[in-house]
Amino acid sequence: MNQLFRCKSIDGLIAASEDPSKRLRKTLGPWSLTALGIGAVIGSGIFTVTGTAAAGKTLAENLHNNHWAWLKVTLFDFVANGFHVPDKIGRPGAGPALAVSMLLVAIACCFAALCYAELASMIPIAGSAYTYSYAILGEIFAWIIGWDLILEYAVSNMSVAVGFSAYIQDLFSGLFHIQLPDKWAYPAFPAAGDPGGTFNIPALLITLGVTWILVRGVRESAKVNTTMVLIKIAAILIFCIGAAHAIKLSNMHHFAPNGFPGILAGASIIFFSYIGFDSVSTAAEECRRPQRDLPFGIIASLIICTVLYVAVSLVLTGIRHYTLLGTSKPVADALGALNPPMNKLRTIVTAGALMGMFSSLLVYQYGQARIWFAMSRDRLLPGMFSVVHKRFRTPHISTWIAGFVVGIPAGIWDIDTFAELSNIGTLFAFVLVSVGVIVLRKKQPERQRGFRVPLVPFTPILSIACCVLLMIGLPLETWMRFFVWLILGLVVYFVYSKRRSDLADRATG
Repeated sequence: MNQLFRCKSIDGLIAASEDPSKRLRKTLGPWSLTALGIGAVIGSGIFTVTGTAAAGKTLAENLHNNHWAWLKVTLFDFVANGFHVPDKIGRPGAGPALAVSMLLVAIACCFAALCYAELASMIPIAGSAYTYSYAILGEIFAWIIGWDLILEYAVSNMSVAVGFSAYIQDLFSGLFHIQLPDKWAYPAFPAAGDPGGTFNIPALLITLGVTWILVRGVRESAKVNTTMVLIKIAAILIFCIGAAHAIKLSNMHHFAPNGFPGILAGASIIFFSYIGFDSVSTAAEECRRPQRDLPFGIIASLIICTVLYVAVSLVLTGIRHYTLLGTSKPVADALGALNPPMNKLRTIVTAGALMGMFSSLLVYQYGQARIWFAMSRDRLLPGMFSVVHKRFRTPHISTWIAGFVVGIPAGIWDIDTFAELSNIGTLFAFVLVSVGVIVLRKKQPERQRGFRVPLVPFTPILSIACCVLLMIGLPLETWMRFFVWLILGLVVYFVYSKRRSDLADRATG
């Protein structure tokens, strides 16, 4: 039991990171880190879920006549209905007030971002929330959050890879009239209504391409990511400026058609669009001046993304009525529905969406390999995950394994239904990081902090409250899958990892 709650020394963690055999190359500055955060945040979400958040979701069927439909009920609806399944469920749309939903989520994320900034400046070690939990809360919490982050990054990457495949095929079909056979263009287990195939080849190829770039080196990866980020920011600005003249005030007339409940429902849906700023902290060991640059990268990336998101929301709901936006490609479809249709601008937006998904995949694959690297260095995972390439100074084995772990499932399944697993995993990590700030202020108030969260403990408590509120807005099936994954992780920990960890060696030594 002592081992479960023993913490690693922060000074010891920093010293271990300087081991020449496992030291990563320090090449990242403040703007590279900001681009890393923007690359992770602005992905497929802004081009897909914004339409659903504005138009809302409905489920017409009677839940009592469907054996499994009750799993779609959110935890909030279940509790509000007296712990009974309601007859019907649905989520009201935010309407043109989608921009307000964007701001609410940004405020909630801002509290968590401040907490990440303080811990990242104090503990500039690869591993993000996993490492912070190990240093503050104990080994069992570190394992739980590390196992949780493995799920978060993997599921997010699978979803992005599947989305990238669909967009690239749409672009090639429209521009070059090149169409892959369904057999190699779609997964064997597609979503309802989609064609079936054998294996989604483009999803695997893009994942392996990103993996190769990451193995070559973090500086090269950062350059590619920065280029992709600039392209997709340009595409978003071109959309906002190019489509602004088509805004109709009549589309904005009922600004919040479903009131505050609709705004909150929209916020819970678009939270997926904000996931990623925390991935900046996974680059801590490859940052030249982490005490100053990590807080800058985390907060700057969140501010820039919020401004772009609000602009897209206002233009999107202005050029098309919000009730018509509930499609998988709301931005592209809105441009195509204009009279006359803006097909050239639509092509640019599609290209921007591709760049967005590519850079998201790059950053998440980067973060996933660093989580595995940190857990392996602590001997909670096999040693091969912390082997560093002699020339490129990157964890090449864990990076290649992560590539195949994501690429192969993305080729077989349609992972869109698991997107909310990424949400709950991220929110759980935010909660532990916020708790960590409060605990460390009590345990080590004298430790130097490169960045300090204002108004502790009120700011971290607000962060926890916002995260819990968003978590209870997730469906019951997401909670069930999350708990199943955590139980599996605890089995792995007690059977394998607990006996191998550094703390176990010290206890027996």
